[in-house]
Amino acid sequence: MIYPKRAISRGYTNRILSVDLDSGSMTAPDLDPKVRDFFIGGRSLGLYLLHSTTTPDTTAADPCNPLILANGPLGGIPQFPGTAKAMAISLSPLTGVPGVSNFGGYFGAFLKYAGFDALKVTGRSSSEIILVINGFTNKVSIEEAPHDEEAFDLQGHIAERFTAAGYDKRNIAFMSTGIGAINTAYGCINSHYFDVTKPARDGGKGVWRTKQAGRTGIGSVMRGKGLLAIVVLAEYPHGDNPYGASDWEKVRDAGRRLHKIVKEVDPQQLKMARKGSVGLITFMNKHEYQSLPVNNFQGGSDPRAHQICGKHYAEHLFEHRGMDGCFPGCNLQCNKGGWVTLVSGSHAGQKVWVDGPEYETAAGFGSNLGIWSAEFIMEANWHCDNYGYDTISAATIMAFLMECFQRGYLTKDDGDGLELTWGDEASALTFLHRLAHGESAMAQTAGKGMLAIEKWVAERFEKRTGKNPATELAIFAMQTKGLPFSFYRTHRSLSMQGSYAAASDIGAHHAAAWLIKADLLGAFPTFQDKARALMTYPRVRLGNDNLGVCKLPWVDVFNPESAKRVNEDIYINPASQDIYADFYNGVLGTDLTWEQIFEQTDRDINLQRVMNVMKYGSDTASFDWIPDRAIGPTEDSLYEAEGDYCDNEVAVAMGKELSAIAAISTAEKRQILMAHRKNELRRLVAVYYEERGWNEKGIPRIETLQRLGLWDFMEDATRKKLSELL
Repeated sequence: MIYPKRAISRGYTNRILSVDLDSGSMTAPDLDPKVRDFFIGGRSLGLYLLHSTTTPDTTAADPCNPLILANGPLGGIPQFPGTAKAMAISLSPLTGVPGVSNFGGYFGAFLKYAGFDALKVTGRSSSEIILVINGFTNKVSIEEAPHDEEAFDLQGHIAERFTAAGYDKRNIAFMSTGIGAINTAYGCINSHYFDVTKPARDGGKGVWRTKQAGRTGIGSVMRGKGLLAIVVLAEYPHGDNPYGASDWEKVRDAGRRLHKIVKEVDPQQLKMARKGSVGLITFMNKHEYQSLPVNNFQGGSDPRAHQICGKHYAEHLFEHRGMDGCFPGCNLQCNKGGWVTLVSGSHAGQKVWVDGPEYETAAGFGSNLGIWSAEFIMEANWHCDNYGYDTISAATIMAFLMECFQRGYLTKDDGDGLELTWGDEASALTFLHRLAHGESAMAQTAGKGMLAIEKWVAERFEKRTGKNPATELAIFAMQTKGLPFSFYRTHRSLSMQGSYAAASDIGAHHAAAWLIKADLLGAFPTFQDKARALMTYPRVRLGNDNLGVCKLPWVDVFNPESAKRVNEDIYINPASQDIYADFYNGVLGTDLTWEQIFEQTDRDINLQRVMNVMKYGSDTASFDWIPDRAIGPTEDSLYEAEGDYCDNEVAVAMGKELSAIAAISTAEKRQILMAHRKNELRRLVAVYYEERGWNEKGIPRIETLQRLGLWDFMEDATRKKLSELL
């Protein structure tokens, strides 16, 4: 398909690329201004396209389930820090409800430069293909894919193909999957780009780097369509106002101001430019917080954490030469990586470049598996990226299996000779390879997700003993809505419990409302504060996903001016939010406060909830819950490990002096504590529903949808089903 060239106007190309792999047809319809102005971009626009393309009966496995990649109006503008973000959206194979995942790298920007605000792919190819979007020739084509099972082999072949055709590596960005996306329901999509600044292994310059759309299994949707890669060839726009901003000088000024804050503040605060996000290990591991998951969230702190903390990576493994922004113009430089020699798999002995680990991967393959080797974590990171499946889901499921072995629910025979135990690096690596290739019944079932492996373990144990352990397994099978947990132990943060349970509609992930750090620092001292945070923080965090900007320059670089604000939540960093508002207004030609900008996110939050309701129906509220292990101590020994803290909480809950509970047994105190915490979480979810304008079943009221203006954008089948449920 040949399409006409079009300039960017106020951050948009005002066009969508739609590809049907069943027929091979391609169209480039204009983006309806009413849709554009209501669903701002990125996640929001992607959810609208998903809603308008599917029905309440569509499943993730249906060919008509679209794969959507969408940028936002502020994405791809290097004059402002952190504009690399784009979104992947589809129905999730893990949960059945809309799955969304943000990703960095150049792809989202290049898609815009090539002429599109979003890409929607439906259907299924009968052969393995790659989709090529050529912004130089204004041509979209489908080409035969190389016969590669692994993402980094595919990376090499794509680089060879397009450099041979005369394109510079710096003008090539692409998304890929691997064999792990076939054999798991949590396949990830790699976002590849060429970094010309990093020292290469041969002493030259330049390495291919990757970011991931890792969560909710969207890579499995992509691979299921026979689509191995999506390639965009593009160049940066040129001219006095290359992104069509309404007020280009205002945009540039906002960028200069945030650049200055990042440059001055990061070296004094989190040192992201040295440690990346893995620096968060040290904070979560603090004894007074107990928030770093250890051995499948059984513990919250460990003295060995320094072996996998950001300081260790910065001093021993990260390559600091070159630039570490995942897009030009970002001076936060938190995209760390380094060279590691592999010790397992078909690539054993090979020295490879590893992008990461991020905090989630380090905690998942480190503390949560009882493994305290930074090199192991980097190798596990590389294999997951190469095979194309999510590090978070894989690590959470592995920890569940390790605990099943620990407690006798599984035997070595169940693992086909493999026993997963805490701290065993060799068995963990063996399992990762088996998982990618679907080797062994345990690995095949684990590839289907937490709910499937939980059921499989119960059946195996019942067959062996005659007893069904389903109730016991549910206590520590760390998932919500079928999505395995990301790595925050939430015992001491009711806000984060509410985030995992209800505010994150994709399941147990932190993207919507990462409240734990601010909560631990005392930002939400009252119950009302916690409930309010479940409203305000998702507006900003998911709003950033709509705009195409990274959260880290906002959330991890605290602007000193924010501390001077009066009668405001300083933890939401309002002084920096004002800068983001200037950026937004400068591009789009609006005159909104940051609060008004992010209030618009309520539209897509409600749309996603409506689509969840289409699957869950009147049972929607029952899916807004978390396992007991995420709420508190699930056995007496875990209570006693944090006895002083737990006793204090029990005393408060009972309205008694601490001395008065000394005679109560640990078992009784634990029951009182768990009952209290569960009641508090139920209260918080109920208040959240009411604040959102949802009923007691977690279903948005029609008047809420009408007030937001969302009702007018809903399909007839959705309106009908909602009306029946309310």
